[in-house]
Amino acid sequence: MQFNRLTKLKCLFLALAMFCLSFTGCVLSPAASPVSATGFYFDTVISVTVYDPSQEPLLEECMGLAEYYENLLSPNKEGSDIWEINHSQGAYVTVDEDTLSLLSAALSYAQLSEGLADPAIGALSGLWNFGSGNQEILPAASQIKEAISHVDYQAIVIKGNQVKLTDVLTQIDLGFIAKGFIGDKIKEFLLSEGVSSALINLGGNVVALGNKPDGTPYRVGIRDPFGSPGSVLLTLEVSGESVVSSGNYERFFEKDGKRYHHILSPETGYPAESGLAQATIISPASVDGDALSTLCFLLGYEKAASLLENYPDIRAIFVAEDGNVSYVNFH
Repeated sequence: MQFNRLTKLKCLFLALAMFCLSFTGCVLSPAASPVSATGFYFDTVISVTVYDPSQEPLLEECMGLAEYYENLLSPNKEGSDIWEINHSQGAYVTVDEDTLSLLSAALSYAQLSEGLADPAIGALSGLWNFGSGNQEILPAASQIKEAISHVDYQAIVIKGNQVKLTDVLTQIDLGFIAKGFIGDKIKEFLLSEGVSSALINLGGNVVALGNKPDGTPYRVGIRDPFGSPGSVLLTLEVSGESVVSSGNYERFFEKDGKRYHHILSPETGYPAESGLAQATIISPASVDGDALSTLCFLLGYEKAASLLENYPDIRAIFVAEDGNVSYVNFH
């Protein structure tokens, strides 16, 4: 998950030239003249857009927030809270209030899903090497079996502002929820600075602040999971909401005619086979959309639709592997 400087610069130039093509959910061009900043964080290209030129200095602070949260929450950044917990050999680690908040949210979804969405999946996800040069080497079955035995959210213990792992081989990986949490934090910052119209795109996690300056909703494109990067399956109108998509096309490799994608099942240790190609969640809070898009993808359409009956303010779009599109909570 590490990129050299040249690779980062290439990604940045590509993002500036072809804004929508780098994202799972791409934002269609609004009528107003936006001011944007782009950066490379969380192993992806991100952007923040505001519509008042006088607010342009805030964009640099948004990039600073992205860097801050990456350094706080990434399991691959030495010295981050998550890195420290993972390397503490079972000792308590004092962590930041934001780390506690995100861990608590992640654990709530782990409990809801009975461990299907598990923040303690790091021992397993680390085996697959998605994003590295060796990603096409399949883990051995014995390695997967061993890793699964250490995937247990109940091994994460919180006491006050301290966290420890009761299994020293358990590893925390908050990839299923962290970008949503960070998107909400950037939105919260912009609101505190008086921004009324903005778009935050964290590589597939789109967060809309208010409406466009003319009062109309934003139009967000949902990527076609069977098309090339940048191809749009359908568009949504959103106001002050988050749109997050998870699918089998985001990070994957193919070997011997089979696709291996990055959404892993803690039950099997292999990429999930739920019958879905994509799950998209439209929600008030991006932290919920991020977690639910992964969880719903893991569950498959029928179980996911049943789960979302308990969340009437959250909408969902599911694309099956056969191309069938289903809508939940659209009225």
